[in-house]
Amino acid sequence: MEGSGGTDDTIRHWGAGIYSVDSGYIRAKFDAIHLIVERGRAAIVDSATSHSVPRVLAALDAVGVGRDQVDWVLLTHVHLDHAGGAGALLRELPAARLTVHPRGRRHMVDPSKLWQATIAVYGKAQAESLYGEIVPIAAERIVETGEGATIDLAGRRIEFIDTPGHARHHVVLRDTATGHLFAGDMFGVSYRELDVHGRPFVIPSSTPVQFDPDDSLRSIERMLALAPQAIYLTHFAEVRHIPQLGQQLQRHVRRYAEIATAAVEAERTIDGGTIEATLGARPGPIQQRIDEGLKALYLADLRAHGSTLSDEAIWSLLEMDLRLNSAGLVDWLRGRAGRQR
Repeated sequence: MEGSGGTDDTIRHWGAGIYSVDSGYIRAKFDAIHLIVERGRAAIVDSATSHSVPRVLAALDAVGVGRDQVDWVLLTHVHLDHAGGAGALLRELPAARLTVHPRGRRHMVDPSKLWQATIAVYGKAQAESLYGEIVPIAAERIVETGEGATIDLAGRRIEFIDTPGHARHHVVLRDTATGHLFAGDMFGVSYRELDVHGRPFVIPSSTPVQFDPDDSLRSIERMLALAPQAIYLTHFAEVRHIPQLGQQLQRHVRRYAEIATAAVEAERTIDGGTIEATLGARPGPIQQRIDEGLKALYLADLRAHGSTLSDEAIWSLLEMDLRLNSAGLVDWLRGRAGRQR
């Protein structure tokens, strides 16, 4: 176990009973599940996919926590790389209850709409390959945790903060024992391969379909106001240097909105129509322009950060995020155009 004398690279102990577990989703060091262990009891923060359940159970064995000693599975939001394995995991944890934002509860009880939306994006075969079985969760095992909710883990209190921006069903968790935050996707994505001399690099996640830059800026500001020394990200694990990362995220969120707005205005000039018509008729060129703008932003900032990775190595790490972020920005443009009518 890295950080505590062991050799298992899938688990790292950060101190204070907090562990990161590499879920195995997509690639190594891409997607983390977190454990909080207190006096022999445990909470699991996010579940990744059904394919990740054996890794979680192995991690519990490694840290000496029995299946019946897990009290909570705590979801930051219900995107399937965070919540897709929750039902399958709860089948293995007889004492555990699930927490979720009130907006996400129905998708955990009946995940059929969430699953059909995923199939629409990926196709059935790829969706099953990525996420595995999506298991419904009995309503009586679910606790809604919106703004101001708290749960108790063997006397250790976890607070929930409503943080829309990435998704309207997103919460950030604050561990009152350390002051550290578990941010899901709301404090961006930060891959360890992009670290330079221990300094992390972070970009916002604007994946479909509920990204909103104004909400994102407010949620980031709320997190910074709590002055955490460390934040735990699903993508990937612990980051520090929080004030600097927060400033970088805020600047990038503003640039995302500027890049997306400029892209749709450029295409609108070409076709001479309304913004609504342009988005409806020409989403391909708009998304391509956004792709180009995001690529330029990422590359310029990574070089300023001191990264010496080749362009090819950078895009091998960020290609999925680039594609999803640009698609999410197109969705934001469509939603904004609809609200302005």
